[in-house]
Amino acid sequence: MGRKGFHILNGFILTLLSLMTAYPILYVFLASFSNPADFLAHRGLLIRPLGFSLDAYQMVLSNRMIIHGYVNTVIVVTAGVAINLLMTSLGAYFLSRKGVLWRNTIMLLIVFTMFFSGGLVPYYLTVRGLSLDNTYWALIIPTAVNTFNLILMRTSFLGIPDEIEESAKLDGASHLTILFRIFLPLSMPVVAVMILYYGVGHWNAWFNAMLFIRDRDLYPLQLVLREILVQNDTNAMLVGTDSFDRGLAAETLKYAVIVVATLPVLALYPFLQKYFVKGMMIGALKG
Repeated sequence: MGRKGFHILNGFILTLLSLMTAYPILYVFLASFSNPADFLAHRGLLIRPLGFSLDAYQMVLSNRMIIHGYVNTVIVVTAGVAINLLMTSLGAYFLSRKGVLWRNTIMLLIVFTMFFSGGLVPYYLTVRGLSLDNTYWALIIPTAVNTFNLILMRTSFLGIPDEIEESAKLDGASHLTILFRIFLPLSMPVVAVMILYYGVGHWNAWFNAMLFIRDRDLYPLQLVLREILVQNDTNAMLVGTDSFDRGLAAETLKYAVIVVATLPVLALYPFLQKYFVKGMMIGALKG
């Protein structure tokens, strides 16, 4: 009875925590479909759209900056994740091979970067000195390898039996062939985790864009979103409305922008979920 009571109490607490976590997302979603006047007059919990309206989404999807932000972000995410996977897998393969000269020393220096960095000013001067500023590369090259992700993939490669590599070498396979045709296919769970981590990182990134991007046509979506939410700049999407309606529409407009910016990441997660737990558990247990 005590064990059954524990499971019931545990299930109740976890359900309550899940609802507390999910409700803000539901609130934003419902608010984005609400009529601005009804929404501003409402107080308390929101359990349904108030006066169903698609006006906020029409304004968002007709805004030039939102469309450009989407295109720029898709370009950065696609190119960035491809470079991230390439560089991380090459580094992880090199650091996971036995007999590599100074392997432990190199690994120690890489881990050192997780705790100490050169600081923002040297980082900015380096990117400017390489003439990467005001280009997509300023958002991709400086974040080409994440130390934690490198360690995670290296741990996955260390778990692959040496006999597989030795057999491939006997058949004349090169290191690149072993990496791309053996190691990566055998490490799909961790590759899925890399895609999710790097993809979400690029999708949500705005700080580097704020530092290095001056051309508004190159703004990623999150920088456009920051202008709308933090700087409260919704004027470009409210052209043609009077001042009173503009103040009303700006409220639901912000929620619609959040939904549009978040939906692609939420849609991607179910496809990677079956790999996610297994990939995250790599290196957690020692046999």
